[in-house]
Amino acid sequence: MSGAAAVSRASRSGGIAWQWRHNPKLELWLAWYTILVFYNVFGIVFFVVTRTQPPPKAWWGLPRIAEWFADNRFGLLTGFGTIFFMGAFATASTALIVYSIRRMSVSPAFAWSYLLLYSLAAVPGMLLTCIALVVGAMRPDRDPQLLGLVYDMGFLSFSGTMGIFLIGSVVWAVAILLDDNAVLPKWFGYFNICNALTEVVVATCCIVKDGPFAWNGVIAFYINMVVFGVYTGVFITYLRKMIEHEEPGRDYLPNRLALL
Repeated sequence: MSGAAAVSRASRSGGIAWQWRHNPKLELWLAWYTILVFYNVFGIVFFVVTRTQPPPKAWWGLPRIAEWFADNRFGLLTGFGTIFFMGAFATASTALIVYSIRRMSVSPAFAWSYLLLYSLAAVPGMLLTCIALVVGAMRPDRDPQLLGLVYDMGFLSFSGTMGIFLIGSVVWAVAILLDDNAVLPKWFGYFNICNALTEVVVATCCIVKDGPFAWNGVIAFYINMVVFGVYTGVFITYLRKMIEHEEPGRDYLPNRLALL
């Protein structure tokens, strides 16, 4: 009986204790479920608790910005406090994607480049936003000019620093397209490029405060968010398929057509 068949049989008849001690894919599954938990918490925090997504208007004046901080104070503090607690969960996504690249027949430079990029990306792309908006929410009686400063800093950091994610998507896309081991399907490499292209248009939010290219605009936010949402669901699904078809001890996926 092969190792994979033994694991499958034990997963049906055994319990969590056996899985914890003997499943050779345990680390991969822990990483995958951590990704699932993180993105669900991330969505709830940003869209429901803090109400920072969809983002408020970029063209608001200082009185309206101060009012927004006062109205959302509790949600900002509790929601982003949760992100501070669980933010490290985001590293599971980077780790599993880097693992997928290391399984490919490409230079390790791709994996190291992706790891370096996304080790830094969470700071401007998420944590700086949380810190800036929490600073504004903690003391809503601050000078309105200071509230306007952290308001702009928070949302410009979230939307305007997508260049890191653009390069990361391109690195993963090129690795997939050059890979001979069929770790991930080729069409997903092209989908990575489509996702990368949406990151270009958000750079305009540093220039304009109104219209489709502002940080709350139809192009810079809504279209970008739809593409990112679909992209995230697809890559989580295919990382799961990669783990399912991974055979411990082998250097390649046993069924190369299963992911097509």
